[in-house]
Amino acid sequence: MPRVTRTRTVEAPPSEVWKLVSDPYALPRWWPRTSRVENVEGGGRRARWTKVLETSEGRGVRADFRCVSSAEGERYVWEQELAGTPFERHLKALRVEVGLRERDGGTEVSLTEEQSLKGMSKLGSPLMRRARGDVLEEALDGIEWALT
Repeated sequence: MPRVTRTRTVEAPPSEVWKLVSDPYALPRWWPRTSRVENVEGGGRRARWTKVLETSEGRGVRADFRCVSSAEGERYVWEQELAGTPFERHLKALRVEVGLRERDGGTEVSLTEEQSLKGMSKLGSPLMRRARGDVLEEALDGIEWALT
């Protein structure tokens, strides 16, 4: 699966960063184009939620996610549930990992996205990697903005 990673040190303690990134309801505060989160069920590694993404035309697009791995203060991983959705035509898999590590009085935040495309969508893979890197940079900006 193609992988894109962006890392930045944020001037906030790991516990504060953890509270932000491990709470699906907080996603609109820091994840790009997320207008709201609905239907949050469970917590920690069992969490599931629906993220409503806003298109450039202002419409909402729903996408379902679930946490697949969680280690408090260290790592939070979620993946998109694709079966039976319009995304299924273009994606085989989409996974995001947030890694945290204490660094110089702050927190080193590492965002990694793995995305596997399907069919003709594979042809746009290099462009998608660059675009996804931009999204991860925006997410890091959002984390900094939300915590500082």
